[in-house]
Formats: sequence, C-alpha cells, structure tokens
Amino acid sequence: MEVLVSSATASSCPHFVISNLYKNPNSASMATTPQVLQRKYAPVRIVEARAKAPLMCLKNTSLKRLINYSNTDRALLLPICRLNQSFFSQCSLFSVRYSKLKKLRLKKYAGSLHKVISCSEKIGQHAFVRFIVALMVVMSVSVSVSESPSWALTEENLLFLEAWRMIDRAYVDKSFNGQSWFRYRENALRNEPMNTREETYMAIKKMLATLEDPFTRFLEPEKLKSLRSGTEGALTGIGLSIGYPTKFDGLPAGLVVISASPGGPANKAGILSGDVILAIDDTSTETMGIYDAAERLQGSEGSSVKLTLRSGPEIKHLDLMREKVSLNPVTSRLCAVPASGKDSLRIGYIKLTSFNQNASGAVKEAINTLRSKNVNAFVLDLRDNSGGLFPEGIEIAKIWLDKGVIVYICDSRGVRDIYDTDGSKAVAPSEPLAVLVNKGTASASEILAGALKDNKRAVLFGEPTFGKGKIQSVFELSDGSGLVVTVARYETPAHTDIDKVGVVPDHPLPTSFPKDEEAFCNCLQDPASACNKVELFAR
Repeated sequence: MEVLVSSATASSCPHFVISNLYKNPNSASMATTPQVLQRKYAPVRIVEARAKAPLMCLKNTSLKRLINYSNTDRALLLPICRLNQSFFSQCSLFSVRYSKLKKLRLKKYAGSLHKVISCSEKIGQHAFVRFIVALMVVMSVSVSVSESPSWALTEENLLFLEAWRMIDRAYVDKSFNGQSWFRYRENALRNEPMNTREETYMAIKKMLATLEDPFTRFLEPEKLKSLRSGTEGALTGIGLSIGYPTKFDGLPAGLVVISASPGGPANKAGILSGDVILAIDDTSTETMGIYDAAERLQGSEGSSVKLTLRSGPEIKHLDLMREKVSLNPVTSRLCAVPASGKDSLRIGYIKLTSFNQNASGAVKEAINTLRSKNVNAFVLDLRDNSGGLFPEGIEIAKIWLDKGVIVYICDSRGVRDIYDTDGSKAVAPSEPLAVLVNKGTASASEILAGALKDNKRAVLFGEPTFGKGKIQSVFELSDGSGLVVTVARYETPAHTDIDKVGVVPDHPLPTSFPKDEEAFCNCLQDPASACNKVELFAR
C-alpha cells in the first residue's frame, strides 16, 4: 500500500525578497551598513524596469562613466524585488551619491547629466506607477493560485483534500472525465457538508462518482482491511468473482459471474462462469455496482445470503451459507498419456485460480514438483481466474519466458512503462506449453495469457477472455480508509488493447472440455475424448 500525505497550507516563501546592500570593500565610508539617500538628496534616480518597456537611456555610455567616476563615489545597488519570472524580470533601484562631485568635474559631464536627468523625469512620471501595477498583478496572481482556500481548513477538509490529491496525481485520465479537477475541489470545499467523518466519506464518494469509472472507488477502513485479507489468501463469503456484463454478452441486466472458487459455497451449489446474478437478498442487481454487490455477498462465517440467478434459460433461487474460503491459488497434477516407446506424453497440469501474494511461489513449486516426475509438457489452466495482484502476474510470466516484453503500461499520452524479462527468473522457458482461457479469465490472468501468446511461448485454447484492460492501485488515507484508483491501461506485447475485447485464443475448446485436474487427466487417457481431439501439443 502507498500512503500519500497532502498539505493544504500555502507556500511560506515570500513573493518579494529584499537583499543586503552591496558593500564596497575599497571605501572607508562603507565600514557600516550604507543607507539609501532620500530622493531630495539624489538629483538623479534611475530605475531599470525590464518588465514591459525597456528604458534604453540606462545604457548611455556617459552615464556608465559617471557611475564609475571614482571608487569612493561608486553606485550602490539595492535589489528590491524578484518577481515571478513568468511575468517580470528583475528590477533594481540605483541610488547614486553625488555629494563629493566637484563642480569642475560636473561641468565635464554636464551634457551627459542633462540627458540622464531628462530621462529620469520621464521615469518619474511612469516608473512608480508601473511598479505599483506590477505589485498588484503579482499579489492578485498569488491569491488566485493559492494552494488552499482563504478560510481555515478543518480536519475533515484535510482528509477530503488528501483523497483529492491522490486522484489528481494517480488517475489515468488527466481530463478527469472532462471536468476541471481544481474547480471541483474548490466547489466541494465550499458547498459539501464535511462536519463528520461520515459526511466526509460521502463527499469523497460523490467526487469519485464524477469520474464515471466503476473500478475507482472509496474504501472505509474495514473494507480496506477486508481487501487486504483477500489478497493475502482468505475471505469469508461464498467464493464468487463477479463483473459487469459486456455489450457482447447479450445478457440480461445484472451482474455476471466471472468465476467460483473451487470448493467454495458457490462452486458446491453449481454456480458457473457466465451465470447472471439478478438479485442478492431480494435486492435487484440491475443498477448495483460490483463492489456494493461484493460487500453484500461477504459477511460473517455461518450467516446466509439469498441469490437469484439466471443460468442459461433457467432461473435459480439459492440460499447459501457463508464460510471462510481458502484461496489456495494453485493445484497441480501429473497426467500420463498411454503411448508406446519414448513418445509417451507426461503432462504437468497446473490450475491457477487467482493472483494473490502466494501465486508466483506456488507456481514455481508446482513446476519443480512436476519436473521431478519427468514431465515433458505443461498445461496452464487460467479459466475462471478473475485476476488479482498485478505484480504476481508479471512474476509468473517471468517464470515461463526467457526474454521479451510482458506488458506495456499506457496512459492518455501513450506508453508510460514497459515490463519485460531477461530470462534471469525463468524456471520453465522451453517445455511445450498450452494455456486454457475462457470469459472468466480476467485482469492479471489476461496480462499473463497475452504475454505468453504474443511471445510465441504458448498456444492459447478456449474462448475470448473477459476484457479488463485497466490497472488499479490501492492507496491508504491517513485515517485508515483507502482509495482504489485506475492508474493505467495496458497493452499486450503486440500492442493489443484488450479492454472490453479480451485476449483472443488461437484455438477453441469443445464445451465438454473438463475444468478440473482429475477430470482432465481422465479425459486424456480416453482416446475418443474431447481432450485428444484438441491436440494441445500439435505444434
């Protein structure tokens, strides 16, 4: 988890910096800090204003000789302001002391002084006005770009601003769904009630809703804790992964089942990938978000939940008991295919059901165990794998690849990052590999399938995958709540954007193809079965 700390205080740096006067080391009169003479004692006052109208008279060569008249009468430089470089350059005030100028020498420079005084009269009419206008402009701009409103910010306001800044920094769409993100912040701080923590949470949810992104969402502290537990390997619920129907499904309104965890209550009840959940505890799912539905499906161990589903043409009403579902991500088995001589096929079947923090280690362990049994080919079953942790998907791809790009991470401007491998983490880069996918294959498992297909490492069998081509990151707020934010979209190594399309396999699978390791092995041993008609390792 990444914690971003925000600050709502304005910058403490002043807009105007006054520096020390220049000290002439060769002048005895400079032993103490010099003073700038008042105007009545300085007959000539020159202002260098590089902002809008350059004053060419300041480059008068006679004036330069006057300023360099003697070491004791050298000009004093007082920088009085350093304005924002996008509006003005530096401006400096020069005060020239003439108290020691002799009449004879003044006559020598009388012509030059006449020109300078004439110029200074013009400056006297305009320079002070221009300086005041410049000061007002800079002060106005300072107010307009201030990081925080002029009123005092409460603790609730600061939490809202923390969430706002996370979205501002991390969200993939920098147009923020076509709205001014800064203006939304200011309007929300003025108009949204944030007197209690519940009101602040509601204001954050309302802000996220303007993005119209179902995958970017707010998590109360207990929900963030539940999400963490899910990625760590266990959940209390019925063991379902759900998603939105795509426009290609032609399914009725509701939520589609992506997969059912093996051995979980939903799996035992016969719920299949592609079934549509019409209601949860008699509440219609027609306009229900997937995360609202997920919260309703989870609950305390031993409690029950009622589901109304459409499975094909049939409507089912199920009453399921929640239990702790262990998310062991990998099961494996050696499947020996009867054959004569040295050509007997020993297939290592690996079924990967999720990408939690144990997934890559479990896949390595399964490969090593099967290798000890002299396997000469692998089947990686990603069917009904709804994804999980993005880094685990990358690590598992490195297990199978000796080199190549795994995935391109893109934002609104194009490719932002590239994940690839040099083969240093490869465990099984050479044995024949078949990958099984279906419409329940989603998210991180699509990244893995796309990487293996585009790098010619594996042949894909099945049906087009789910098509979730966006990546979310989880950020924790200072009070223990969190944000799940869509931070990027991804493309496969062949630069295919799979969002809402999915990874298209190389070959289809028959509908009767088995879905678990035992049935798969039994199927391989039957010469007339669907498994042997597919020719998984023909290439």
